Amino acid sequence: MRTTVISVLVTLILATQTTAAPQAELWPRWQRHDPSSTVNVDHGLWASFLERYLVTSHPSGIDRVAYDAVDPPGRALLDRYIADLAGVSPDTLHRTEQLPYWINLYNALTVRMVLENYPLDSIRDIDDPWSRPVVTIDGQELTLNDIEHRIIRPIWRDSRIHYLVNCASIGCPNLPPEPLTAANYDERADQAAREFINHPRGVRFEQNRLILSAIFDWYAEDFGEDRSALLEHLMAYAHGDTANQLRGYRGRIRYRYDWSLNEP
Repeated sequence: MRTTVISVLVTLILATQTTAAPQAELWPRWQRHDPSSTVNVDHGLWASFLERYLVTSHPSGIDRVAYDAVDPPGRALLDRYIADLAGVSPDTLHRTEQLPYWINLYNALTVRMVLENYPLDSIRDIDDPWSRPVVTIDGQELTLNDIEHRIIRPIWRDSRIHYLVNCASIGCPNLPPEPLTAANYDERADQAAREFINHPRGVRFEQNRLILSAIFDWYAEDFGEDRSALLEHLMAYAHGDTANQLRGYRGRIRYRYDWSLNEP
């Protein structure tokens, strides 16, 4: 028990020392798309994996992945899904189909990376998890950083992606419980934003002081030009007491994040 408490405290302290994430720097090669395409990527295998191993009933309100319950058939299911997506050329997809393709792929790759190194206390126990090649698409090796910061963020410039891209941590927004698609993306993105902003790990007040997830610090440029823009973004999704306290807030903002693994 003491070891667990110390681990959580360390992850919280490290989070406060991290001041920025990689910049969004476009990799032009991945801008190509087919505006006339009617191809719909099949995410059925990912749906099956999530249905089997994602725990959505935890009393904390934070969904967990039952990594220790993933058996060989489950691993095969995940590997097959990633291989199927790797066999799709994103260039042949409509832009609206590309975004869920990349986010679902990112999340599946993250889960697989954890499984390949499990058991562990945090994804940060893995050596440089975001900068190692994890998949090959159209002959090009990609890292998780490539997918998030060189493809998703600079092409779509949608702050809601931060509520959908999952980093296998307690402090992260929930892993989407079903695959994203072109048809459900907007609804799911708004829902994910509301769920995170109205949960204490996203936004909370302690003795009238605003505590935000470090995500809002690391990716500050994605949430507006300044503090006022950030607060406006939060108020667009907050409700109840959280919304009332955010309105007109002038105090100091502190940032926290828990890197503990998102397992039951």
